[in-house]
Amino acid sequence: MSFTILGTGKAIPEYTMKNDELSTMVETNDEWIRTRTGIEERHICKSETITELTVLAAQRALENAGIKAEDLDLIICTTMRGENITPSQACMIQKEIGATCAAFDVNAACSGFIYALDIAAGFFERKRVKYVLVVSMDNLSNITDWTDRSTCVLFGDGGAAAVLGEGNDLLSINLTATGNDAAIRIPHGTNSSPFYEHEEERAVLHMAGNEVYKFATAAMANGIKKAVEDAGLQQSDIDCVIPHQANIRIINTAAKNLDIPREKFFCNVQHYGNTSSASVVIALDEANRGGVLKKGDLVAMCAFGGGLTTGSCIIRWNK
Repeated sequence: MSFTILGTGKAIPEYTMKNDELSTMVETNDEWIRTRTGIEERHICKSETITELTVLAAQRALENAGIKAEDLDLIICTTMRGENITPSQACMIQKEIGATCAAFDVNAACSGFIYALDIAAGFFERKRVKYVLVVSMDNLSNITDWTDRSTCVLFGDGGAAAVLGEGNDLLSINLTATGNDAAIRIPHGTNSSPFYEHEEERAVLHMAGNEVYKFATAAMANGIKKAVEDAGLQQSDIDCVIPHQANIRIINTAAKNLDIPREKFFCNVQHYGNTSSASVVIALDEANRGGVLKKGDLVAMCAFGGGLTTGSCIIRWNK
């Protein structure tokens, strides 16, 4: 037994920052950003907190699934940084939605949602759970260097969730990690210890763009190929690909290295930018609610991120 996806939901900050606004902050312009990334706008937290957004996404997913919070057996939240170091963001979600189950966070950066699916599959296989809630949320605006045009144009805030139930719709899943703090790194920030002897660094994202681009294009194509092969399928069997929404050029390059038509790739990067671990599940929710996915469709999902991590899987859509 693996699982089936019963419902999805997303929660996005109200404030939308378009490329033209960014051009008043750093030396860039709308054409430069769109042609290199495909991004036209992104959502940024102002009044919203991480807890408010994760709770709203969870509630919408539960409603879409027809499941009550008290029925949940496990909550997994994927995030690079929740509201607090402790309690975990998953525990705060549990409190606010009225659940009573176990809850914990996972940090696999942009691959977090797929990592969480694999973790959940293990709980289902051991018959420890009947319903699992996975919530993915990252607030990247508060760890972005807004004076660095090479990174600040790429990211946005947002979250989404999926409710999993008993079933056999996870056909394959694969996770990788290649320890690397040179390509993508976010330091912890201020250290309160009077005994600490190392120099402190600001808690902002550092990224070697060319290195990440090369890694990402290969990781996405190879991840989908392996997931399809492990599922005993052909690439031509795939009905929809939901890739990590980091950069349209990465998606297009990966598509060229696959035998899956480009029109099967669901993309919304133009509206959200890179929302890290929320990226794949925000797209999944939009594909679900927008009627893109039909019952019985075979869906490939793939992500890559800091770590460096990757995750790829094939699911049968049965909602």
